[in-house]
Amino acid sequence: MAKYLILIYGDDQQWEAMTPEQRTAHEAAHGEFRAAAGSRVLGGHELELAPTATSLRSDGAGGVTTTDGPFLEAKEAVGGYYLIEAKDLDEVLGLAAKLPEVRAAHSGVEIRPIVQNG
Repeated sequence: MAKYLILIYGDDQQWEAMTPEQRTAHEAAHGEFRAAAGSRVLGGHELELAPTATSLRSDGAGGVTTTDGPFLEAKEAVGGYYLIEAKDLDEVLGLAAKLPEVRAAHSGVEIRPIVQNG
């Protein structure tokens, strides 16, 4: 079995603008995804909005600079993730297609295999 990270991207302003009914439907869709994936979900969390991020970078002189906000300024930001264990990418694609972000105009998902060292 291989491990995959499903990164969920979207527009923070669109997520914040959800009505309570839209938020309830959105959370229900994630519940359906988790139910379909079952024990293949090894972990996952919704993240606070991008402006709450803190980024670290080299200062070019051997030190580290800390800044408020995401590493890159972009319209879409990572809003959450799932760590999945599956037999292959096709299985993950089938599961990830159930996520509501796949069908929303302001969001999407990225699937990345986890490197298996040793």
